[in-house]
Amino acid sequence: MLLYTLYLIAITAEAMSGALVGMRRGMDRFGLCLVGTATALGGGTVRDVLLGNYPLTWISHSNYVFITIGAALLAATLAPWLRHLQGLFVAVDALGLIAFTIIGCNVGLKLGVSTPIVVLAGAITGVCGGMLRDLLCNEIPLVLRQDLYASIALAAGGLYLLLLHWGVTADTASVAVLVSGFATRMLAVRFHWQLKVYSSADAGGAH
Repeated sequence: MLLYTLYLIAITAEAMSGALVGMRRGMDRFGLCLVGTATALGGGTVRDVLLGNYPLTWISHSNYVFITIGAALLAATLAPWLRHLQGLFVAVDALGLIAFTIIGCNVGLKLGVSTPIVVLAGAITGVCGGMLRDLLCNEIPLVLRQDLYASIALAAGGLYLLLLHWGVTADTASVAVLVSGFATRMLAVRFHWQLKVYSSADAGGAH
C-alpha cells in the first residue's frame, strides 16, 4: 500500500514536471500530455518490454494514463505558480526515483530473473521515464549529465535485494531503502555530487 501510494504521487509529479519541460520547448497541449505520460510511465514500459512482462502496466491499469494526462494538463494551467515549487518537484522526483526502483525490483523478482537483472529492472524503471522526456524535448538526458541519479537507483536496488536476502521483510526493506535513497539523492542535489563529466578537451579536442 505504501509503494502504491508513492507510485501514484510519483507518476502525478513526473507527468507535471514532464509537461513543464515540454512547455519550455514550445509544445502544444497534445505534446505536453505525450511528454508528461512518457515521463511518468516510460520507465515501467521499457522495463516490461525488455522483460517480456505483458500486458504493460498502463494497459492493464488504464487509469494511470488518465491520471498522467490530467496531471500534465493541470501543470499547463498552473504553470505560473508551479515554477516557484521547483524544490518540491526535485524532492518528489527523488522519492519517485526510489519508489520506481523498488517497484521495478519487485517485478523482476516476481518474474524470477537473475539478481543483476532484478537490479537493472529497478534502475530502468527509475530512470528511463526521465530519459524519454529529455529525448522527446531534444535534450541530453539528465541522467547522463548531472548529479548522481542512475547510480543511486542501482545502489538502491542492490540494497533492497541485500536486505531481503538478510531476511528483512519487504515492507521494512522498502522503508529503509526509501529513506536512505531519498536522503542520498537530495544530498547529491544539494552538494552537486556527480561522476566525472567529460568534455571535448578530454577526448583530445574536436576538429
